[in-house]
Amino acid sequence: MSQRLAAALLLALCAWAAQAGERFDFVAIGDMPYGPRDKAWPPYEHLIGQINRLRPAFTLHIGDFKSGGSPCSDEEFEAQLGFFNRFDAALVYTPGDNEWTDCHHPQAGGFDPVERLAKLRQMFFARPLSLGRQPLAVTRQSDLMPAYALYRENLRFARAGVLFVTVHIVGSNNNFEVRDILAVEEFKARDAANIAWIRAAFDEARRSNARAIVFAMQGDAFEIKMPWGDFPPHSGFTASIGETLLPLAEAWGQPVLLIHGDSHRFVIDRPFKNGAGKPVQNVVRLEVFGAPDVHAVRVRVDSDDPALFSYSPIFNPMSPR
Repeated sequence: MSQRLAAALLLALCAWAAQAGERFDFVAIGDMPYGPRDKAWPPYEHLIGQINRLRPAFTLHIGDFKSGGSPCSDEEFEAQLGFFNRFDAALVYTPGDNEWTDCHHPQAGGFDPVERLAKLRQMFFARPLSLGRQPLAVTRQSDLMPAYALYRENLRFARAGVLFVTVHIVGSNNNFEVRDILAVEEFKARDAANIAWIRAAFDEARRSNARAIVFAMQGDAFEIKMPWGDFPPHSGFTASIGETLLPLAEAWGQPVLLIHGDSHRFVIDRPFKNGAGKPVQNVVRLEVFGAPDVHAVRVRVDSDDPALFSYSPIFNPMSPR
């Protein structure tokens, strides 16, 4: 055996040993805080303290950091950015609809949604780093794919052989509002970027020999579900989830965890089906708690566990319910 081959085998064995037996936790939250500051903020602050005491590797906030009826002001954005930077570890954020698509409503301040989205990108995704007191280095779609330079909020990073990917897919039917031509144009452009980013995730998983992928997004993909199909043509989730993520996940065959919010109910299940109506067994859906339930979910990643992922709620005694 040549010295070069021996060295390569040693490096491979060291990399395998580093992953074997590795265990870490991350936390998933979203759809909070909602409501007046005097009532909504104290429970949220308490939850952040609980999470910090658990010392997870990082926290995922899957969007809707305010209610749809609260102002989409710079002041509100600054306040929520301040909360994110109170997490002791890294905080990885993907936007929700309440932060931009719904901002045109009078109760939200009557803002231009596209302008608010630009402000989010400027404030929360200015650098290839997460938020939080110990930010993670992340790869942004805008840096990796020049054709999608606008979409700096689509991020990915890896830990212990697991690839984590955020995808900017939101509630309110992913902004696919056929009565608004500007909304449709925005949706189509972002949908194309999301599809490219999902495809790139599976390419990277194969290239790096990842053992799992975790996708994080805000929207509930079943929002426009019909009795005759989960992803009808008028769903804003059909191309990105039904026609891209699920077929690629099934073909890949390794564990895929899809984390989302939007419907404000804690769920762990395997609800997805392929085009033939058969369950896609390797895709697990985790829907996080949402206001008024100001709780979180701790996810343990254990390479010695055949299931790889395990889940436990973090109940907040100050939550309204």
